[in-house]
Amino acid sequence: MQFQQLQYFVAVAETRHFTRAADLVHVAQPSLSQQIKALERELGADLFLRARGNITLTDAGEALLPLARRILADADTARHEVQELAQLRRGRVRLGATPSVCTGLLPDVLRAFHDRYPGIRLLIEEGGSHDLVRELARGALDLALVVLPLPTPSPALTTVELLREDLVVVSSPDAQRPGAGRRTVRVADLEGERLVMFRHGYDLRELTVAACRAEGFEPDFAVEGGEMDAVLGFVRAGLGVAVVPRMVAARAGRGLRVTPLARPGLHRTIALAHRSDVAPPRAARELQRMLLER
Repeated sequence: MQFQQLQYFVAVAETRHFTRAADLVHVAQPSLSQQIKALERELGADLFLRARGNITLTDAGEALLPLARRILADADTARHEVQELAQLRRGRVRLGATPSVCTGLLPDVLRAFHDRYPGIRLLIEEGGSHDLVRELARGALDLALVVLPLPTPSPALTTVELLREDLVVVSSPDAQRPGAGRRTVRVADLEGERLVMFRHGYDLRELTVAACRAEGFEPDFAVEGGEMDAVLGFVRAGLGVAVVPRMVAARAGRGLRVTPLARPGLHRTIALAHRSDVAPPRAARELQRMLLER
């Protein structure tokens, strides 16, 4: 089995077309077809069902595809690792983070990293913890900042706790202070409030809804479905209140009233995760060190 054959196989699997796959990998279509046939002979199984105008994966092809993608991703990571110069003057880091972490924690750390290593490209992917874990597992990310506990615990990942952050309630200064004007509010006080709620798959949505249900009520949504910036904007406009990380509220600037949650309050734990079976590239390890020492 040759590395090039796996490249050709993945290209056909993703395009479902031999000619388009050949164009994608910059090879003549007959050569690509010959390599795919050679791979099938090597494995002793057909990988594609070929019909006029319709290419589909066989069961063997479906089984090979995630493994081939991981091999190619690992090879790409190795290539970038070798190409990095001794003084980290060149390279890249692929970092995943939840949107609220991108807003609250990352800006200062990434600025310090960029000042120290201006030649390192920073590729940031925002997503929920579930999506980021999946991207880590298939080799598309070097590191990810995720919320613990993970939605699906994975023995293939190593996680290191980074911080435990309080959640607060934000509201418009023009609206009545939540919780009948008290300086702190309880989760139970949110029963009488209309909430601006994040989209499905957002860790903060799941945490807030679970906390409300633990107090015996279903939250009332004024608006739902937004990302962090949209949620903060809707709160500023007076559409409702939202539960957000304290760090995000502190960076959000004017136009928001911040009310702490009374003890025991709500918290979330942010962890730094990477694959256990592959060491992150050197530049990623340096960013990891700066995040842990921040």
